[in-house]
Amino acid sequence: MTTQTGNDKDGVIIFDTTLRDGEQCPGATMTHEEKLEVAELLDEMGVDVIEAGFPIASEGDFAAVNEIAKRAKNAVICGLSRASPKDIDRCAEAIKPAQRSRIHTFISTSPVHMQFKLQKAPHEVLEMVTAQVTRARGHTDNVEWSAEDATRTEHDFLCRCVEAAIRAGATTINLPDTVGYITPEEYFTLFLMVMNRVPNASTVRFSTHCHNDLGLAVANSLAGVRAGARQIECTINGIGERAGNAALEEIVMAMKVRNDVLPYLTAIRSTMLTRASKLVSAVTSFPVQYNKAIVGRNAFAHESGIHQDGMLKHTQTYEIMTPESVGAKQSSLVMGKHSGRHAFVKKLEELGYKLGDNQLEDAFVRFKALADKKKHIYDEDIAALVDQEIAHAHDRIKMLSLTVIAGTMGPQTATLSLDIDGKHSTAQTVGNGPVDAIFKAIQELVPHEAKLELYQVHAVTEGLDAQAEVTVRLSNENCTVSAKGADPDTLVASAKAYIGALNRLLARSVRVVHSTEPPEVK
Repeated sequence: MTTQTGNDKDGVIIFDTTLRDGEQCPGATMTHEEKLEVAELLDEMGVDVIEAGFPIASEGDFAAVNEIAKRAKNAVICGLSRASPKDIDRCAEAIKPAQRSRIHTFISTSPVHMQFKLQKAPHEVLEMVTAQVTRARGHTDNVEWSAEDATRTEHDFLCRCVEAAIRAGATTINLPDTVGYITPEEYFTLFLMVMNRVPNASTVRFSTHCHNDLGLAVANSLAGVRAGARQIECTINGIGERAGNAALEEIVMAMKVRNDVLPYLTAIRSTMLTRASKLVSAVTSFPVQYNKAIVGRNAFAHESGIHQDGMLKHTQTYEIMTPESVGAKQSSLVMGKHSGRHAFVKKLEELGYKLGDNQLEDAFVRFKALADKKKHIYDEDIAALVDQEIAHAHDRIKMLSLTVIAGTMGPQTATLSLDIDGKHSTAQTVGNGPVDAIFKAIQELVPHEAKLELYQVHAVTEGLDAQAEVTVRLSNENCTVSAKGADPDTLVASAKAYIGALNRLLARSVRVVHSTEPPEVK
Protein backbone atom coordinates (compact mmCIF):
# COMPACT_ATOMS: atom_id res chain seq x y z
CA MET A 1 0.00 0.00 0.00
CA THR A 2 1.62 3.25 -1.15
CA THR A 3 0.84 6.94 -0.81
CA GLN A 4 1.25 9.95 -3.06
CA THR A 5 4.27 10.93 -1.00
CA GLY A 6 6.27 7.72 -1.04
CA ASN A 7 6.07 4.34 0.64
CA ASP A 8 4.43 3.55 3.96
CA LYS A 9 7.74 3.98 5.76
CA ASP A 10 7.90 7.75 5.29
CA GLY A 11 4.73 8.90 3.51
CA VAL A 12 1.88 10.27 5.65
CA ILE A 13 -1.62 10.71 4.23
CA ILE A 14 -3.20 14.06 5.12
CA PHE A 15 -6.93 13.55 5.71
CA ASP A 16 -8.63 16.95 5.96
CA THR A 17 -11.96 17.09 7.79
CA THR A 18 -12.48 20.88 7.78
CA LEU A 19 -15.72 20.46 5.81
CA ARG A 20 -17.08 17.82 8.22
CA ASP A 21 -15.63 17.94 11.74
CA GLY A 22 -14.54 21.56 11.27
CA GLU A 23 -18.01 22.69 10.27
CA GLN A 24 -19.43 21.06 13.41
CA CYS A 25 -17.75 23.85 15.40
CA PRO A 26 -20.66 25.98 16.75
CA GLY A 27 -21.20 28.98 14.46
CA ALA A 28 -18.77 27.77 11.74
CA THR A 29 -21.44 26.74 9.22
CA MET A 30 -20.54 27.26 5.56
CA THR A 31 -22.83 27.79 2.58
CA HIS A 32 -22.85 25.37 -0.35
CA GLU A 33 -20.73 27.69 -2.50
CA GLU A 34 -18.24 28.25 0.33
CA LYS A 35 -17.80 24.50 0.82
CA LEU A 36 -17.03 24.08 -2.87
CA GLU A 37 -14.48 26.89 -2.72
CA VAL A 38 -12.72 25.40 0.30
CA ALA A 39 -12.72 21.91 -1.25
CA GLU A 40 -11.20 23.24 -4.48
CA LEU A 41 -8.36 24.89 -2.55
CA LEU A 42 -7.73 21.75 -0.44
CA ASP A 43 -7.56 19.67 -3.62
CA GLU A 44 -5.13 22.11 -5.22
CA MET A 45 -3.03 22.27 -2.04
CA GLY A 46 -2.31 18.54 -2.11
CA VAL A 47 -4.65 17.15 0.55
CA ASP A 48 -4.81 13.37 0.01
CA VAL A 49 -8.30 12.75 1.42
CA ILE A 50 -11.06 15.36 1.78
CA GLU A 51 -13.83 14.39 4.19
CA ALA A 52 -16.48 16.45 2.44
CA GLY A 53 -19.34 16.02 4.89
CA PHE A 54 -21.93 13.81 6.58
CA PRO A 55 -24.38 13.03 3.71
CA ILE A 56 -27.21 11.66 5.88
CA ALA A 57 -27.24 14.80 8.06
CA SER A 58 -29.18 16.97 5.59
CA GLU A 59 -30.02 17.50 1.94
CA GLY A 60 -27.52 20.36 1.93
CA ASP A 61 -24.72 18.15 3.22
CA PHE A 62 -25.54 15.48 0.64
CA ALA A 63 -25.55 18.03 -2.19
CA ALA A 64 -22.20 19.50 -1.11
CA VAL A 65 -20.49 16.10 -0.85
CA ASN A 66 -21.95 15.03 -4.19
CA GLU A 67 -20.83 18.20 -5.98
CA ILE A 68 -17.34 18.07 -4.45
CA ALA A 69 -17.10 14.44 -5.61
CA LYS A 70 -17.88 15.58 -9.15
CA ARG A 71 -15.31 18.39 -9.13
CA ALA A 72 -12.31 16.86 -7.33
CA LYS A 73 -9.27 16.37 -9.53
CA ASN A 74 -6.73 14.72 -7.24
CA ALA A 75 -8.00 14.01 -3.73
CA VAL A 76 -9.95 11.00 -2.50
CA ILE A 77 -13.43 12.25 -1.57
CA CYS A 78 -14.74 10.77 1.65
CA GLY A 79 -18.14 10.85 3.33
CA LEU A 80 -18.90 10.00 6.96
CA SER A 81 -21.59 7.57 8.07
CA ARG A 82 -22.76 5.96 11.28
CA ALA A 83 -23.27 2.20 11.62
CA SER A 84 -26.79 2.46 10.17
CA PRO A 85 -27.35 0.83 6.74
CA LYS A 86 -29.26 3.94 5.60
CA ASP A 87 -26.30 6.14 6.57
CA ILE A 88 -23.85 3.97 4.65
CA ASP A 89 -26.04 3.73 1.53
CA ARG A 90 -26.65 7.50 1.52
CA CYS A 91 -22.93 8.14 1.90
CA ALA A 92 -22.14 5.79 -1.00
CA GLU A 93 -24.64 7.62 -3.20
CA ALA A 94 -23.11 11.01 -2.37
CA ILE A 95 -19.50 10.05 -3.17
CA LYS A 96 -20.34 7.95 -6.24
CA PRO A 97 -19.26 10.58 -8.87
CA ALA A 98 -15.72 10.88 -7.43
CA GLN A 99 -12.76 9.53 -9.39
CA ARG A 100 -11.53 8.11 -6.07
CA SER A 101 -13.87 7.75 -3.10
CA ARG A 102 -13.99 6.44 0.46
CA ILE A 103 -16.68 5.62 3.01
CA HIS A 104 -15.72 6.48 6.59
CA THR A 105 -17.95 4.67 9.06
CA PHE A 106 -17.71 4.67 12.84
CA ILE A 107 -19.19 3.36 16.06
CA SER A 108 -18.46 4.04 19.73
CA THR A 109 -16.42 1.42 21.60
CA SER A 110 -15.76 2.92 25.06
CA PRO A 111 -17.76 1.69 28.07
CA VAL A 112 -19.26 5.14 28.75
CA HIS A 113 -20.34 5.58 25.11
CA MET A 114 -21.76 2.07 24.77
CA GLN A 115 -23.74 2.34 28.01
CA PHE A 116 -25.11 5.86 27.79
CA LYS A 117 -24.97 6.82 24.11
CA LEU A 118 -25.59 3.57 22.23
CA GLN A 119 -27.26 1.69 25.08
CA LYS A 120 -25.85 -1.53 23.66
CA ALA A 121 -23.79 -4.38 25.04
CA PRO A 122 -20.22 -4.98 23.80
CA HIS A 123 -21.20 -8.11 21.84
CA GLU A 124 -23.88 -6.10 20.00
CA VAL A 125 -21.37 -3.38 19.09
CA LEU A 126 -18.91 -6.01 17.86
CA GLU A 127 -21.58 -7.48 15.58
CA MET A 128 -22.37 -3.99 14.27
CA VAL A 129 -18.69 -3.39 13.39
CA THR A 130 -18.70 -6.41 11.08
CA ALA A 131 -22.07 -5.48 9.59
CA GLN A 132 -21.25 -1.82 8.90
CA VAL A 133 -17.85 -2.47 7.33
CA THR A 134 -19.24 -5.30 5.22
CA ARG A 135 -22.03 -3.09 3.92
CA ALA A 136 -19.63 -0.21 3.18
CA ARG A 137 -17.25 -2.60 1.43
CA GLY A 138 -20.12 -3.60 -0.83
CA HIS A 139 -20.06 -0.04 -2.22
CA THR A 140 -16.30 0.67 -2.42
CA ASP A 141 -12.97 -1.04 -1.84
CA ASN A 142 -11.77 2.02 0.16
CA VAL A 143 -13.38 1.79 3.62
CA GLU A 144 -12.22 3.50 6.78
CA TRP A 145 -13.50 2.33 10.15
CA SER A 146 -13.23 4.39 13.35
CA ALA A 147 -13.56 3.31 16.97
CA GLU A 148 -15.16 6.42 18.43
CA ASP A 149 -13.63 7.27 21.83
CA ALA A 150 -10.89 4.69 21.20
CA THR A 151 -8.59 6.24 23.80
CA ARG A 152 -11.08 5.43 26.59
CA THR A 153 -11.86 1.95 25.28
CA GLU A 154 -10.76 -1.21 27.07
CA HIS A 155 -7.75 -2.60 25.20
CA ASP A 156 -9.03 -6.15 24.77
CA PHE A 157 -12.34 -4.98 23.34
CA LEU A 158 -10.65 -2.39 21.09
CA CYS A 159 -8.42 -5.11 19.60
CA ARG A 160 -11.43 -7.36 18.99
CA CYS A 161 -13.27 -4.54 17.19
CA VAL A 162 -10.25 -3.63 15.05
CA GLU A 163 -9.76 -7.30 14.16
CA ALA A 164 -13.43 -7.56 13.14
CA ALA A 165 -13.19 -4.42 11.00
CA ILE A 166 -10.09 -5.69 9.19
CA ARG A 167 -11.66 -9.12 8.63
CA ALA A 168 -14.78 -7.42 7.15
CA GLY A 169 -12.66 -5.47 4.65
CA ALA A 170 -11.66 -2.12 6.19
CA THR A 171 -8.54 -0.65 4.57
CA THR A 172 -7.94 2.16 7.08
CA ILE A 173 -8.34 1.88 10.85
CA ASN A 174 -8.74 5.10 12.83
CA LEU A 175 -8.15 5.24 16.60
CA PRO A 176 -9.53 8.70 17.48
CA ASP A 177 -8.93 10.62 20.68
CA THR A 178 -12.52 11.83 20.43
CA VAL A 179 -12.55 13.85 23.65
CA GLY A 180 -8.94 15.08 23.70
CA TYR A 181 -8.11 13.02 26.77
CA ILE A 182 -4.91 11.12 26.00
CA THR A 183 -1.23 12.18 26.24
CA PRO A 184 1.41 11.65 23.53
CA GLU A 185 3.16 8.82 25.37
CA GLU A 186 -0.13 6.99 25.95
CA TYR A 187 -1.25 7.46 22.32
CA PHE A 188 2.10 6.12 21.07
CA THR A 189 1.71 3.05 23.29
CA LEU A 190 -1.93 2.53 22.21
CA PHE A 191 -0.99 2.26 18.53
CA LEU A 192 1.91 -0.09 19.23
CA MET A 193 -0.36 -2.28 21.34
CA VAL A 194 -3.07 -2.56 18.68
CA MET A 195 -0.63 -3.09 15.81
CA ASN A 196 1.22 -5.82 17.70
CA ARG A 197 -1.83 -7.66 19.02
CA VAL A 198 -4.31 -7.56 16.12
CA PRO A 199 -3.87 -10.19 13.38
CA ASN A 200 -3.29 -8.74 9.89
CA ALA A 201 -2.76 -5.24 11.29
CA SER A 202 0.10 -4.81 8.83
CA THR A 203 -2.31 -5.06 5.90
CA VAL A 204 -4.15 -1.80 6.70
CA ARG A 205 -3.23 1.81 7.24
CA PHE A 206 -3.73 3.21 10.74
CA SER A 207 -4.92 6.77 11.30
CA THR A 208 -4.90 9.39 14.05
CA HIS A 209 -7.77 11.78 14.81
CA CYS A 210 -7.08 14.01 17.80
CA HIS A 211 -9.10 16.71 19.52
CA ASN A 212 -7.48 19.61 21.32
CA ASP A 213 -9.29 19.73 24.68
CA LEU A 214 -5.96 19.64 26.55
CA GLY A 215 -3.98 21.42 23.81
CA LEU A 216 -2.27 18.14 22.81
CA ALA A 217 -3.91 17.36 19.46
CA VAL A 218 -0.86 18.01 17.26
CA ALA A 219 1.57 16.38 19.70
CA ASN A 220 -0.68 13.32 19.98
CA SER A 221 -1.05 13.05 16.19
CA LEU A 222 2.72 13.09 15.71
CA ALA A 223 3.12 10.51 18.48
CA GLY A 224 0.71 8.24 16.60
CA VAL A 225 2.78 8.60 13.43
CA ARG A 226 5.97 7.76 15.32
CA ALA A 227 4.23 4.57 16.46
CA GLY A 228 3.36 3.60 12.89
CA ALA A 229 0.15 5.43 11.90
CA ARG A 230 0.39 6.71 8.34
CA GLN A 231 -2.66 8.94 8.14
CA ILE A 232 -3.42 12.07 10.16
CA GLU A 233 -6.93 13.54 10.32
CA CYS A 234 -6.84 17.31 10.83
CA THR A 235 -8.44 20.66 9.92
CA ILE A 236 -7.37 24.06 8.65
CA ASN A 237 -6.78 26.41 11.61
CA GLY A 238 -7.57 23.47 13.92
CA ILE A 239 -11.31 24.26 13.88
CA GLY A 240 -13.73 21.61 15.12
CA GLU A 241 -15.88 20.43 17.99
CA ARG A 242 -15.23 22.08 21.39
CA ALA A 243 -11.53 23.12 21.48
CA GLY A 244 -11.00 21.94 17.90
CA ASN A 245 -8.93 19.37 16.04
CA ALA A 246 -5.26 18.91 15.24
CA ALA A 247 -4.24 21.83 12.99
CA LEU A 248 -3.17 20.78 9.49
CA GLU A 249 -0.71 23.64 9.09
CA GLU A 250 1.07 22.83 12.36
CA ILE A 251 1.41 19.14 11.51
CA VAL A 252 2.75 19.78 8.02
CA MET A 253 5.32 22.36 9.14
CA ALA A 254 6.41 20.30 12.16
CA MET A 255 7.36 17.50 9.79
CA LYS A 256 9.00 19.89 7.36
CA VAL A 257 11.02 21.96 9.84
CA ARG A 258 11.93 19.06 12.16
CA ASN A 259 12.36 16.37 9.55
CA ASP A 260 15.48 15.28 11.45
CA VAL A 261 13.34 13.84 14.25
CA LEU A 262 10.05 13.52 12.30
CA PRO A 263 11.34 11.91 9.05
CA TYR A 264 7.99 11.81 7.27
CA LEU A 265 6.70 13.33 4.04
CA THR A 266 3.37 14.81 2.98
CA ALA A 267 2.08 15.97 -0.39
CA ILE A 268 0.94 19.35 0.95
CA ARG A 269 2.15 22.50 -0.83
CA SER A 270 3.10 24.44 2.28
CA THR A 271 3.20 27.78 0.43
CA MET A 272 -0.62 27.60 0.26
CA LEU A 273 -1.14 27.24 4.03
CA THR A 274 -1.68 30.94 4.74
CA ARG A 275 -4.10 31.25 1.84
CA ALA A 276 -6.09 28.24 3.10
CA SER A 277 -6.14 29.66 6.63
CA LYS A 278 -7.49 32.99 5.44
CA LEU A 279 -10.17 31.39 3.28
CA VAL A 280 -11.47 29.13 6.06
CA SER A 281 -11.42 32.04 8.51
CA ALA A 282 -13.38 34.19 6.05
CA VAL A 283 -16.11 31.66 5.20
CA THR A 284 -16.63 30.56 8.81
CA SER A 285 -16.22 34.05 10.33
CA PHE A 286 -13.87 32.46 12.86
CA PRO A 287 -10.86 34.76 13.41
CA VAL A 288 -7.41 33.21 13.68
CA GLN A 289 -5.77 34.14 16.98
CA TYR A 290 -2.88 36.54 16.49
CA ASN A 291 -0.30 34.22 18.07
CA LYS A 292 -1.54 31.08 16.26
CA ALA A 293 1.39 28.93 15.14
CA ILE A 294 2.29 29.07 11.42
CA VAL A 295 -0.63 31.21 10.17
CA GLY A 296 -1.29 33.73 12.96
CA ARG A 297 -0.84 37.44 12.32
CA ASN A 298 2.11 37.54 14.72
CA ALA A 299 3.69 34.24 13.65
CA PHE A 300 6.50 36.18 11.91
CA ALA A 301 6.23 39.49 13.79
CA HIS A 302 9.07 40.83 15.94
CA GLU A 303 8.56 43.81 18.27
CA SER A 304 11.25 43.35 20.91
CA GLY A 305 14.32 45.47 20.25
CA ILE A 306 16.60 42.51 20.95
CA HIS A 307 14.67 40.33 18.51
CA GLN A 308 14.63 43.05 15.86
CA ASP A 309 18.39 43.50 16.18
CA GLY A 310 18.92 39.77 15.78
CA MET A 311 16.58 39.59 12.77
CA LEU A 312 18.43 42.43 11.03
CA LYS A 313 21.69 40.56 11.45
CA HIS A 314 20.37 37.11 10.45
CA THR A 315 16.76 35.95 10.16
CA GLN A 316 17.51 32.53 11.63
CA THR A 317 18.33 34.07 15.00
CA TYR A 318 14.59 34.17 15.75
CA GLU A 319 12.84 32.40 12.85
CA ILE A 320 12.96 28.63 12.39
CA MET A 321 11.16 28.85 9.03
CA THR A 322 10.64 31.58 6.45
CA PRO A 323 7.31 33.37 6.00
CA GLU A 324 7.50 32.47 2.31
CA SER A 325 7.53 28.74 3.14
CA VAL A 326 3.94 29.00 4.41
CA GLY A 327 2.78 31.58 1.87
CA ALA A 328 3.10 34.61 4.17
CA LYS A 329 5.03 37.86 3.65
CA GLN A 330 7.37 39.58 6.08
CA SER A 331 6.52 43.13 5.13
CA SER A 332 3.31 45.09 5.53
CA LEU A 333 3.61 47.44 2.58
CA VAL A 334 1.58 50.61 2.99
CA MET A 335 -0.93 51.33 0.24
CA GLY A 336 -3.09 54.40 -0.16
CA LYS A 337 -5.47 56.31 -2.41
CA HIS A 338 -2.79 56.84 -5.06
CA SER A 339 -2.24 53.11 -5.56
CA GLY A 340 -3.45 51.82 -8.91
CA ARG A 341 -5.26 48.69 -9.97
CA HIS A 342 -2.03 46.89 -10.92
CA ALA A 343 -0.52 47.48 -7.49
CA PHE A 344 -3.75 46.35 -5.85
CA VAL A 345 -3.82 43.12 -7.86
CA LYS A 346 -0.16 42.46 -7.02
CA LYS A 347 -0.85 43.03 -3.34
CA LEU A 348 -3.77 40.58 -3.46
CA GLU A 349 -1.51 37.96 -5.06
CA GLU A 350 1.09 38.50 -2.34
CA LEU A 351 -1.58 37.99 0.30
CA GLY A 352 -2.73 34.75 -1.36
CA TYR A 353 -6.02 35.94 -2.90
CA LYS A 354 -7.25 35.09 -6.39
CA LEU A 355 -10.52 36.86 -7.25
CA GLY A 356 -12.78 36.68 -10.27
CA ASP A 357 -13.20 39.80 -12.44
CA ASN A 358 -16.42 40.95 -10.76
CA GLN A 359 -15.11 40.29 -7.25
CA LEU A 360 -11.88 42.09 -8.12
CA GLU A 361 -13.72 45.13 -9.43
CA ASP A 362 -15.94 45.33 -6.34
CA ALA A 363 -12.96 44.89 -4.04
CA PHE A 364 -10.99 47.62 -5.84
CA VAL A 365 -13.90 50.07 -5.57
CA ARG A 366 -14.17 49.35 -1.84
CA PHE A 367 -10.40 49.70 -1.47
CA LYS A 368 -10.49 53.17 -3.07
CA ALA A 369 -13.38 54.20 -0.83
CA LEU A 370 -11.43 53.00 2.21
CA ALA A 371 -8.29 54.82 1.06
CA ASP A 372 -10.22 58.10 0.96
CA LYS A 373 -11.14 57.65 4.63
CA LYS A 374 -7.89 56.17 5.95
CA LYS A 375 -4.40 57.65 5.70
CA HIS A 376 -2.53 54.33 5.60
CA ILE A 377 -3.81 51.03 4.23
CA TYR A 378 -2.10 47.98 5.71
CA ASP A 379 -2.14 44.33 4.67
CA GLU A 380 -4.63 43.57 7.44
CA ASP A 381 -7.02 46.24 6.08
CA ILE A 382 -6.94 44.68 2.62
CA ALA A 383 -7.38 41.17 4.05
CA ALA A 384 -10.44 42.29 6.03
CA LEU A 385 -11.87 44.01 2.96
CA VAL A 386 -11.39 41.02 0.64
CA ASP A 387 -12.53 38.49 3.24
CA GLN A 388 -15.85 40.34 3.37
CA GLU A 389 -16.03 40.24 -0.43
CA ILE A 390 -15.54 36.46 -0.42
CA ALA A 391 -17.78 35.75 2.54
CA HIS A 392 -20.71 37.85 1.28
CA ALA A 393 -20.48 37.23 -2.48
CA HIS A 394 -23.68 35.15 -2.49
CA ASP A 395 -25.66 37.09 0.11
CA ARG A 396 -29.38 37.62 -0.43
CA ILE A 397 -29.45 40.71 1.80
CA LYS A 398 -27.11 43.61 1.00
CA MET A 399 -26.80 47.01 2.65
CA LEU A 400 -27.34 49.97 0.33
CA SER A 401 -27.07 52.91 2.75
CA LEU A 402 -27.11 53.79 6.43
CA THR A 403 -27.63 57.08 8.22
CA VAL A 404 -27.41 57.28 12.00
CA ILE A 405 -28.20 60.18 14.35
CA ALA A 406 -26.63 59.79 17.80
CA GLY A 407 -25.38 61.86 20.71
CA THR A 408 -26.39 62.99 24.18
CA MET A 409 -29.49 64.91 23.09
CA GLY A 410 -31.24 61.90 21.53
CA PRO A 411 -33.22 60.18 20.30
CA GLN A 412 -30.82 57.87 18.51
CA THR A 413 -32.23 56.98 15.09
CA ALA A 414 -31.14 54.86 12.16
CA THR A 415 -32.29 55.06 8.55
CA LEU A 416 -31.35 51.89 6.70
CA SER A 417 -31.84 50.80 3.09
CA LEU A 418 -31.37 47.15 2.09
CA ASP A 419 -31.38 45.18 -1.14
CA ILE A 420 -33.37 42.03 -0.32
CA ASP A 421 -33.36 39.53 -3.20
CA GLY A 422 -33.09 42.48 -5.63
CA LYS A 423 -35.85 44.54 -4.00
CA HIS A 424 -34.94 47.80 -2.23
CA SER A 425 -36.54 48.54 1.15
CA THR A 426 -35.97 51.32 3.71
CA ALA A 427 -36.79 51.65 7.40
CA GLN A 428 -36.26 54.35 10.04
CA THR A 429 -36.16 53.31 13.68
CA VAL A 430 -35.40 54.71 17.13
CA GLY A 431 -33.31 52.75 19.61
CA ASN A 432 -31.60 52.83 22.97
CA GLY A 433 -28.33 53.92 21.37
CA PRO A 434 -27.21 53.93 17.71
CA VAL A 435 -26.38 50.20 17.50
CA ASP A 436 -29.75 49.25 18.95
CA ALA A 437 -31.44 51.55 16.42
CA ILE A 438 -29.55 49.88 13.54
CA PHE A 439 -30.42 46.38 14.67
CA LYS A 440 -34.08 47.35 15.09
CA ALA A 441 -34.09 48.70 11.52
CA ILE A 442 -32.73 45.38 10.28
CA GLN A 443 -35.38 43.56 12.34
CA GLU A 444 -38.11 45.67 10.74
CA LEU A 445 -36.88 45.02 7.20
CA VAL A 446 -36.04 41.36 7.76
CA PRO A 447 -38.44 40.00 10.40
CA HIS A 448 -36.79 37.21 12.38
CA GLU A 449 -36.68 35.56 15.77
CA ALA A 450 -32.92 35.04 15.98
CA LYS A 451 -31.26 35.90 19.29
CA LEU A 452 -28.16 38.12 19.46
CA GLU A 453 -25.60 36.13 21.47
CA LEU A 454 -22.44 38.16 20.82
CA TYR A 455 -21.55 41.68 19.72
CA GLN A 456 -17.82 42.35 19.72
CA VAL A 457 -15.70 45.20 18.33
CA HIS A 458 -11.96 45.41 17.81
CA ALA A 459 -9.58 47.42 15.62
CA VAL A 460 -8.10 45.75 12.54
CA THR A 461 -4.92 47.85 12.73
CA GLU A 462 -3.41 50.47 15.01
CA GLY A 463 -4.11 54.20 14.88
CA LEU A 464 -7.06 56.52 15.30
CA ASP A 465 -8.18 55.87 11.71
CA ALA A 466 -8.11 52.08 12.08
CA GLN A 467 -10.92 50.02 10.64
CA ALA A 468 -13.35 48.58 13.14
CA GLU A 469 -14.06 44.87 12.84
CA VAL A 470 -17.34 43.79 14.41
CA THR A 471 -18.32 40.19 15.14
CA VAL A 472 -21.98 39.26 15.57
CA ARG A 473 -23.28 35.86 16.64
CA LEU A 474 -26.95 34.98 16.12
CA SER A 475 -28.82 31.83 17.09
CA ASN A 476 -32.23 30.35 16.50
CA GLU A 477 -33.78 27.01 17.35
CA ASN A 478 -31.86 25.29 14.54
CA CYS A 479 -28.31 26.66 14.57
CA THR A 480 -25.81 29.30 15.67
CA VAL A 481 -23.89 31.43 13.16
CA SER A 482 -21.29 34.19 13.30
CA ALA A 483 -20.27 36.89 10.85
CA LYS A 484 -17.80 39.76 10.73
CA GLY A 485 -18.05 43.25 9.27
CA ALA A 486 -15.22 45.75 8.81
CA ASP A 487 -15.38 49.47 8.11
CA PRO A 488 -13.75 52.69 9.37
CA ASP A 489 -17.20 53.54 10.75
CA THR A 490 -17.99 51.21 13.66
CA LEU A 491 -21.75 51.60 13.13
CA VAL A 492 -21.49 50.61 9.47
CA ALA A 493 -19.33 47.63 10.46
CA SER A 494 -22.00 46.66 13.02
CA ALA A 495 -24.72 46.68 10.37
CA LYS A 496 -22.56 44.64 7.98
CA ALA A 497 -21.84 42.02 10.64
CA TYR A 498 -25.50 41.64 11.68
CA ILE A 499 -26.66 41.41 8.05
CA GLY A 500 -23.90 38.89 7.35
CA ALA A 501 -25.10 36.69 10.19
CA LEU A 502 -28.68 36.90 8.95
CA ASN A 503 -27.53 35.81 5.49
CA ARG A 504 -25.88 32.76 7.05
CA LEU A 505 -29.10 31.88 8.86
CA LEU A 506 -31.02 32.26 5.59
CA ALA A 507 -28.58 29.92 3.89
CA ARG A 508 -29.40 27.27 6.50
CA SER A 509 -33.15 27.80 6.42
CA VAL A 510 -35.32 25.20 4.75
CA ARG A 511 -38.11 27.70 4.21
CA VAL A 512 -38.75 28.65 0.57
CA VAL A 513 -38.84 32.42 0.26
CA HIS A 514 -40.36 34.06 -2.78
CA SER A 515 -38.62 37.05 -4.29
CA THR A 516 -41.72 39.15 -3.72
CA GLU A 517 -41.56 38.56 0.03
CA PRO A 518 -38.91 39.64 2.54
CA PRO A 519 -36.88 36.63 3.70
CA GLU A 520 -37.90 35.21 7.03
CA VAL A 521 -35.61 33.63 9.59
CA LYS A 522 -37.29 31.56 12.28
